[in-house]
Amino acid sequence: MDYGRNELMVVTAARELRNGETVLVGVGLPNLACNLAKRLHAPKLVMIYESGVVGAKPSRLPLSIGDPCIVTNSESVCSMFEVFGYYLQPGRVDVGFLGGAQIDKFGNINTTVIGDYRKPKVRLPGSGGACDIAHLVKKILIITPHQKRRFVNKLDFLTSPGKQLKKEEESLETNKEVREIKVITDLCVLSLHNRYGELVVEKLHPKVTLEEVQENTGWKLKVSEELKTTPEPKKAEIRVLRELDPTRIYL
Repeated sequence: MDYGRNELMVVTAARELRNGETVLVGVGLPNLACNLAKRLHAPKLVMIYESGVVGAKPSRLPLSIGDPCIVTNSESVCSMFEVFGYYLQPGRVDVGFLGGAQIDKFGNINTTVIGDYRKPKVRLPGSGGACDIAHLVKKILIITPHQKRRFVNKLDFLTSPGKQLKKEEESLETNKEVREIKVITDLCVLSLHNRYGELVVEKLHPKVTLEEVQENTGWKLKVSEELKTTPEPKKAEIRVLRELDPTRIYL
């Protein structure tokens, strides 16, 4: 079946979600991935939108975290503060989706500035809740196009940490169970490997070569000894995905 690269990224991310897990959804492609997983293989997936909706069961694809459809039939509606204070901080969230303008080999993310902080070329939205999510969920999922300007050897600014923090930074409250990080791109799947302490190519998407991935990465990549090919989307996955986003707002 024909499918686009964005569709492959969403399906691959959806497959990372398990029935019964709690996930901080986010917007864009992660929103699609969570709703796809809930409709196909994870009906008991607990979706939390940071605007304050817990156990969301939207009848259609929400257009934003403020879309009224996420409130209907949800388990709870509370404040953003309560989502972060009562669910995220105590370690009750399993998975969090993050994105960023820059990602380095350790899974660290920059969403603050491009260039010098005091005189940036581009000023980005900043952390929002991303730094809290990076510290406190058990598993971080990142969906992003694979481009050299995004996958950099050194961040212009560290907004959200990936790899375990250095000793002098450990005063920050963190979920010690964390460090499962997966980056799903339009070329491959990278995961934080304990042996190397950095992101390793775990899967190549169909018809993609390691050379193509390396050309679009700002550091010398390490490759898993058990390198696999990403399974192609099934017809049912593509069908439901396109039903969720018929006008291709996100896709």
